[in-house]
Amino acid sequence: MASFKRGNFRFVSFKGDHSPKHVHVYKDGRMVVKWDLENWQPMQGQATRAVLKHIEALVEEGKL
Repeated sequence: MASFKRGNFRFVSFKGDHSPKHVHVYKDGRMVVKWDLENWQPMQGQATRAVLKHIEALVEEGKL
């Protein structure tokens, strides 16, 4: 499991999790969105611009 905090959000990904590759995003302990990293779309919930900006940065840093 990889977990990263950015702003008010926690980004969690699980190694060996089901396809497609995705990240779970939480705020205040509640899931905001489950984001599909392969198809760049939400699997569950909705992503704000701030969340997408953080996801893009984490991908560029090689953390997701």
